[in-house]
Amino acid sequence: MPGLSTATEEYVEVDGTAVRCLITGDGSPLVLLHGGGLDSAMLSWRAVVPALTGQFTVYAPDWPGYGASDCPTEPPTTDYYRDVLGELLDELQLDSPALAGISMGGGVALSYALDRPDRVSHLVLVDSYGLGGHVPGGYLGYLFTRLPYVSEFTWAILRRSRWLVAVSLRAIVGDPSAVSEELVDDVVAAIRRPGAGQTFSAFQRAEVGPRGLQTNYVDRLPDLRVPTLVVHGESDPLVPVEWAVRAGILLPDATVRILPDCGHWPPRERPERLVDLIETFINQ
Repeated sequence: MPGLSTATEEYVEVDGTAVRCLITGDGSPLVLLHGGGLDSAMLSWRAVVPALTGQFTVYAPDWPGYGASDCPTEPPTTDYYRDVLGELLDELQLDSPALAGISMGGGVALSYALDRPDRVSHLVLVDSYGLGGHVPGGYLGYLFTRLPYVSEFTWAILRRSRWLVAVSLRAIVGDPSAVSEELVDDVVAAIRRPGAGQTFSAFQRAEVGPRGLQTNYVDRLPDLRVPTLVVHGESDPLVPVEWAVRAGILLPDATVRILPDCGHWPPRERPERLVDLIETFINQ
């Protein structure tokens, strides 16, 4: 089966920013949107794409500031990435694809679906941002994003220690055995990319406020008119599982699946299960 390593690589110009999009498979269009931190299309989705290409044409872009895409030309916020997504879909001539996003990518996909439900056939939110407003760690969490040099120091330490990378990964997954050598290799390669972490640090400064997160769509969820699958790791330490449960209650047309022994990264922790859920949801 073809995967992202053999995908067609296309660079799409979005407001003067070159956005890399990996395209593979044969079927109805499915756009996979990665998260923040050190993420990229290849990092989050490489384990699930081979099984999806039999039924879908998969489009996996790198957000501006991530992977092989150019840096953003504006402050990286959810609204900025929503606009990038809209222009990217226009350039790729995708009228009504299914969107699947993890973490930050889920928040962007949700934002786009709320604004343009006519342009989205199905929505898949995986441990998604945007489903609640409180900051992890409260006010101290907010202050942490404002401390000078803290972010740079953290990335510098991780670049020098494969062991610390593995420890950090085990802190966000539900089953430590999911942290394979391959996954650590992928993250080490990502963290050594020039400028790694800078765009996400800017995103945090823009999105994390003293009274909560800037992106919180809870009040708008009852208005969403797109079939939605909400997938969430039961042991996610970053996005509370309660947010996913609440979203399932508020959304008019939602299916919720909570994954046991899984943390914040289902595409890398439980790829087979996630593929099965996506295929069943879109094809039903």
